[in-house]
Amino acid sequence: VQLVESGGGLVQPGGSLKLSCVASERISGFYVMSWYRQRPGKQRELLGSISRFGNVNYQDSVKGRFTMSGDDTKMTIFLEMPSLTPEDTAVYYCRLNYGSGSESWGQGTQVTVSS
Repeated sequence: VQLVESGGGLVQPGGSLKLSCVASERISGFYVMSWYRQRPGKQRELLGSISRFGNVNYQDSVKGRFTMSGDDTKMTIFLEMPSLTPEDTAVYYCRLNYGSGSESWGQGTQVTVSS
């Protein structure tokens, strides 16, 4: 299963972006899709996860700031990011976990917050 992220770009501080991640195939069983980011010089970090049933879990770093949602019929998840700061500059990735230990990663989408 391939994942493709989109929606990244250059935005000024205080601006917003909405990222999307779409899977190339429909998963018939249970799955979880997650958002990660990797800031310059940092390790990749988990931001949050959403199950096919719409249950969302956020990491403390983005809880109350970012909003995850998904459309199971389209195998797509979203990450809404308002009030961005330069510290949010990173490559944002999505990950799909499904089946018996299977996973896929997207290629990432760059988000740059700068004036």
